[in-house]
Amino acid sequence: MHDLSAALRSLGLEVTLFAPSDSATDLPRVGDYPSLSALERRHGRVAPGVPAALDALQLEALRLRLGAFDIVHCHGEFAHAALLGERRRRSLTTVHWRVDELDRALFFAGFPDLPVAAISASQQSGIPAANRLGVVHHGIDRDRYALRTEPADHVAFVGRMTDQKRPDTAIRVARAAGLPIRLGGTIDAGNPDYFDRRVRPLLGPEATYLGPVDDARKGELLGSARALLFPIDWPEPFGLVMIEAMACGTPVIAWNRGSVPEIVEDGVTGFIVSSEAEAVGALAGLDRLDRAGIRRRFEARFTAERMARDYLALYRRLLAA
Repeated sequence: MHDLSAALRSLGLEVTLFAPSDSATDLPRVGDYPSLSALERRHGRVAPGVPAALDALQLEALRLRLGAFDIVHCHGEFAHAALLGERRRRSLTTVHWRVDELDRALFFAGFPDLPVAAISASQQSGIPAANRLGVVHHGIDRDRYALRTEPADHVAFVGRMTDQKRPDTAIRVARAAGLPIRLGGTIDAGNPDYFDRRVRPLLGPEATYLGPVDDARKGELLGSARALLFPIDWPEPFGLVMIEAMACGTPVIAWNRGSVPEIVEDGVTGFIVSSEAEAVGALAGLDRLDRAGIRRRFEARFTAERMARDYLALYRRLLAA
C-alpha cells in the first residue's frame, strides 16, 4: 500500500517497499520483476501460475533481506507466514479479503503466532483471538480526491462486476428512483459470465458502463455523483470506495453487511439500508446531507496519516513485546 508507506515515511520512519519493477513510487523499493498487469500488456493472456511465480520471486527478495528490518508488514496471501519463520512475532499481516472461509481457517490454525491487523471489527470477529493484534481502518491520501459540492444528476457504482458487489441491484435502485447511473469497474475474472447475464441486459441510455476507471476517472465519477450506491451481498471486510466517495463529499448508500456500519455514519455520511426499497427511499433524502460535512468526516476518520499512526502504534507493541 503506497499511501501507507508514504504516510509512515512522513511520520519519520524508514520504509522499504517490496513492489514490482514498474511501480511508480519515490520510496526505496525492492523488486526486479514486473507486475502481472505489465506482463499481460506485453504477452497477452498469461499462464494461471504466473501470479504465484511473481509472489515467490518477491518473497525470495524479502528472505534475502529479512535481517535489515525491525518490522515486516505483509499484505500478501499465505506463503509469507512460512518464510518469516522465527520473525513472525516481529511481523504484521493485513488481510484484505474475507476471513470466514476454509482457506483462512487452515492458515490461521497453522500459524497461531502470526500477528494480524484486521481492517474492520467485522473482519476481526472471524480471526482467531491468538492472531488478533488490533483493528486499523483503511485511509487514503488526503489530497487524492477533492470536495465537490455541486454534483450532477446521476448516481454512481464503482466496483468489480460480480455477484458480491451487485451492480445489477444498483441499476434497479437507480431506475426505480428515476435517476441515471454510471458504473465503473472491472469485469470479475473469477465470474466473467455474471456481467453478460445480469448486468449487460440492464444497460441503456440511463445506465452506462464506463469500464475500468483509474484514480482520475474515479474521482470525476464519484465527485460528480449525487450518491454512491454500495449494494454489497457479502461480508465486506472494508470497502475502500466508500471512503473515496466521502473524500469527494459524496454520500454513500450502503447495504447493512460486513464493515458498512463501521464506515458509514447513518444520516451523516450516507444511509445504511437493508433492501432496494429502502435504498430508493434513501435517495429521496439526499438533500438532508451536507457534502462539505461528509468531506470533514473523511478528513477526521479516513486519511492515510491516521491509518499510519494506527499502524505505528501496533508496530511499537510488537517491538515492545
